[in-house]
Amino acid sequence: MIKDNTTWYVSWFDTPFYHILYKNRDDREAQLFMDTLTNYLNIAEDGKILDLACGKGRHSIYLNSLGYHVVGADLSENSIDYAKQFENETLQFEVHDMRTTFKETFDAVFNLFTSFGYFDEDEDNLKTIKAIKSDLNDYGIGVIDFMNPDYVIANLVPEETKVVDDITFYLKRYVENGHIIKDISFNFEGKDYNYQERVRALTLKDFEALFEAADAHLIEVFGNYKLQKFDVNTSERLVMLFK
Repeated sequence: MIKDNTTWYVSWFDTPFYHILYKNRDDREAQLFMDTLTNYLNIAEDGKILDLACGKGRHSIYLNSLGYHVVGADLSENSIDYAKQFENETLQFEVHDMRTTFKETFDAVFNLFTSFGYFDEDEDNLKTIKAIKSDLNDYGIGVIDFMNPDYVIANLVPEETKVVDDITFYLKRYVENGHIIKDISFNFEGKDYNYQERVRALTLKDFEALFEAADAHLIEVFGNYKLQKFDVNTSERLVMLFK
């Protein structure tokens, strides 16, 4: 049995299996969200955007196609190595820890698709908020697109099986010690693999406390990718704009 006991997001995100399991994500929905968000923020056509925790760069690449100067940053070396094939004069990718400040400032910093809350320690989440704030220029806006934990927990599917590229993934979801956890097990070429995703079930109240501690100002809160009003019971997303 193969089980990697390093920090879960380092071990899992850097495997090819992570990208296989999630290969069918809705790119059209992601692009419409980027259209809506950049229009709402009124970012200049040649504005600079940091896509923080960019994965293989699907948001970064689309934002660049809209005319923005984009830097995609992620902790996964394998993801960044893959994304670098799409680089050009106005699109770069770098390995980067979101808890640390970047070497330049931006008109916007996007942290998308629940790429927050991976750390067990509150201090690490606070460091991330502080780093994003520091990465913004004088007029810049930070955006965190997180799950709405109340909605997710109320609609949690405890067990699920997905077959992708002839690999059968067995998924088990549950809540434990303030985390929403997904256990992922599968067999590939005769070997059993087990991975886990652990995300802090951070509520809007939790984020408000983080923003206050980071001396950041929460500007707007939305409940979906159409930027409609947030409702704790019915909204699938928790999209927060701050500076």
